[in-house]
Amino acid sequence: MRGVFVDANEALAVIMERLEKPGDPKVRIHRDPDIKPEQYPEILDGAEIAIVDHTALPTEVAKKCAGLKHVVFLGTGARSYMNPEELAELGVSVHLIKGYGDTAVAESAIALMWASARVIAMMDREMRGGNWLREDGMQLTGKTLGLIGFGGIAAEVARIASGSGMKVIAWNRSPKNHPGVEFTDLDSVLARSDVVSLHLLLNDETRGMITREKIAKMKRGVILINTARAAVVDETAMIDALKSGHIRHAGLDVFNIEPLPGDHPLTKLPNVTLSAHSAFRTPEASENLIGAAWEHCRRIVKG
Repeated sequence: MRGVFVDANEALAVIMERLEKPGDPKVRIHRDPDIKPEQYPEILDGAEIAIVDHTALPTEVAKKCAGLKHVVFLGTGARSYMNPEELAELGVSVHLIKGYGDTAVAESAIALMWASARVIAMMDREMRGGNWLREDGMQLTGKTLGLIGFGGIAAEVARIASGSGMKVIAWNRSPKNHPGVEFTDLDSVLARSDVVSLHLLLNDETRGMITREKIAKMKRGVILINTARAAVVDETAMIDALKSGHIRHAGLDVFNIEPLPGDHPLTKLPNVTLSAHSAFRTPEASENLIGAAWEHCRRIVKG
């Protein structure tokens, strides 16, 4: 059984090679992170396992991939790039990797929260343009952080935020308990939080979940952080709330269109801090990620 890492950047390719063990299944590394979906059949060349970092795999393309039986997706958000149910009907199983970057993503969420609270990116932009902009920031000690969704990443965010003197409340679709975190209903989290941070997987239930009405229930002057999936939020409603000041500032790492076009409305708003879907990108997280990918391949081959 053969595998192909179809869209490896150089950093992940090097880790993939280093973590290979004697007796591992044969995995060819295609060192090109910018492939097009229509290239899958040629790149896979009949291989049974596709290791995928970020390239969309439309069902119609998968039908042309002779021999494909398994997709090892490097992360948890495969649904943003492919339809697992439709692939299953073709006999292709999609394998996810969870928990590899919980600390990395949590630290990024915290960084976006602090940068948003102190409008650091805005002052940086203005100063580079010769303007000595001095803005009042939001002091976060004593403020309430509301977590929407509570898995491993949110637990790490709660740990860091609690240590910095914030009160942490949370909502999760299934009952949860966690030291130092008060769990309550969604509307209460929205209404009470000075900062709202999203930590939801994208599925049919969560797509568009943060509606215009939900945003209206947030405190005026709230900070919104999203390191989860952009499609969880009604983007138009969020932009309107940013323009009106109902949302004081947004720190965003995920977008409906990636890469984000330079003329996108979000790039024109001063009260938004943007990062290029890079919350998970640390050497430590990459090591965990590729190690887990190899483990998936080993289990697949063993049946």
